Amino acid sequence: MGTDLRICVIGFGNMGRALVRGWLAAGIAGDQIFVSDPDPQTLEYAHNSGLRRADTATRFDVAVVAVKPQQLDAALTQNLDLLKASAVVVSVAAGKPIAVLEAALPKKAAVVRAMPNTPAAIAKGVTVLCANNFVTRVQRQLCSELLAAVGAQYWVDEEALMDAVTAVSGSGPAYVFLLIECLSAAGISQGLPGDLAKALALHTVAGSGVYAETSKTPIETLRKQVTSPGGTTEAALNVLMGDNALKLLIDRAVAAAAKRSSELS
Repeated sequence: MGTDLRICVIGFGNMGRALVRGWLAAGIAGDQIFVSDPDPQTLEYAHNSGLRRADTATRFDVAVVAVKPQQLDAALTQNLDLLKASAVVVSVAAGKPIAVLEAALPKKAAVVRAMPNTPAAIAKGVTVLCANNFVTRVQRQLCSELLAAVGAQYWVDEEALMDAVTAVSGSGPAYVFLLIECLSAAGISQGLPGDLAKALALHTVAGSGVYAETSKTPIETLRKQVTSPGGTTEAALNVLMGDNALKLLIDRAVAAAAKRSSELS
């Protein structure tokens, strides 16, 4: 990514800021990033962070539409001139299909649908992307590099898979945060001080994730390595895994999220 790269970010909320932090850390200069947001205070914050206000005089290599699904229609309408001045448009609005953007843009516009998640804020996210037929190989590579700056990235050819992607990784951080909350609360109920219970839950989840990511050992094997026959872990897993309780609960949760993603489209 060279110094002539121009990025337009439409919507400077949590995800927009997470992406920009990753790009800045990857060496993209602030004056290469242009921001459009309806909130004057947000624009002022972006300007004070070294970014530029988006304008129709600039030709952008990529425009990233980083708004909530319910804000997408308004964002497309209000920023149509900026989007028309972009070589490829990337949307991170959950549940909104490529066809929505294609309908708002000129014919044969290059459009990419992306589903990042909030750990992108610390370059530990994961993003899945899907392109329409007008995205070139060079544009795909550019999108890959931009999203790789905030974590892992993968492409899928079938857009229908994006609902499942949204349910697993897009919404997934909330499931993990809930696990931390529940594990902490369970520790407190067993007599641990609140601060200690929270710290134990937080570090256990974070450390286990990194361990699983860096180990070449299958996840199932890692679980079994912690589980001594007749021991404390087995007693706990008998509750979580009995009658497939946890598996069925997570299946239901992910299915509900995927269904909602489909409804949003």
